[in-house]
Amino acid sequence: MHTKKTVKYVCEKYPSGNTYYFKQEIITHDCWDNLDSLSWSAPRPISKATYLKQKKAGYKTEMKFINKLPAKVYQLKK
Repeated sequence: MHTKKTVKYVCEKYPSGNTYYFKQEIITHDCWDNLDSLSWSAPRPISKATYLKQKKAGYKTEMKFINKLPAKVYQLKK
């Protein structure tokens, strides 16, 4: 079980209006005493309700605004 110091909840908002919620945990690749081996895990999707519940409970949360240009669409000739 992770504590409030080893987990974070991320909200990503896009200009299109889409919002995605993720959970990340601190993991180690060697041992917990080796600080160089610590990193954040891959983001795992969660629900908006979970994000809000954990934010209210005092867990670390991040709000990211992603401003990427739309993808270019190339027409492939057949």
